[in-house]
Amino acid sequence: MLKIDAYSAKGTKLTTSVTLPKEWEEKMNSALLSQAIRVYIDRSHFGLHRAQTRSDVNRTTKKVYKQKGTGGARHGARSAPIFVGGGVAHGPTGLARVLTLPTVMKRKATGIAMTEAVKNKKVIAGELDFKKTSDTNKFVEKLFGKKNPKVLFVTKKENLKVHRNIRNIKNARAISFMDLNAYEIFFGGNIILDKSIFTKEKKEKETKK
Repeated sequence: MLKIDAYSAKGTKLTTSVTLPKEWEEKMNSALLSQAIRVYIDRSHFGLHRAQTRSDVNRTTKKVYKQKGTGGARHGARSAPIFVGGGVAHGPTGLARVLTLPTVMKRKATGIAMTEAVKNKKVIAGELDFKKTSDTNKFVEKLFGKKNPKVLFVTKKENLKVHRNIRNIKNARAISFMDLNAYEIFFGGNIILDKSIFTKEKKEKETKK
């Protein structure tokens, strides 16, 4: 089972550690991880870039000169890609991105990325109930120093108010727990998980029993 250290809002290490969900413990599969990252990167672009073809440019469609007898190459209209100001050949067409990843593969890739991050000691849990940006900044400085490290805060949905404090800190980002994926984990740097996420999950399991 994956266990990580937990810290208070003041940056003090707590005596009890946090056990991560069982589905986050996966064996390394570099092919699946790279595939998932590629899909996330690809889908982050809208893919709406479109070049003007010869039928779109505002040029005359009249033939440049007669077909034979000039000694030159055969040409049609000035809108052809070979001419300056003509349309673009084989340019982007504005088609939407279509790469997808099945839910099972998404979850497994997230587990692989999380397992590797925990092994590299890049994941901790914290009581993310900051009131001010200064409190958040002191928390980061106490844990990682004053070198503006890359930090990703993962909060529960009910704790989105903290995002306003975090966005004012250099190299720090905040996302909801529901949006956590392999890409965010792999490129997130130091990851701080909201401790209350796992407290809520534990209560839900006890209620079901």
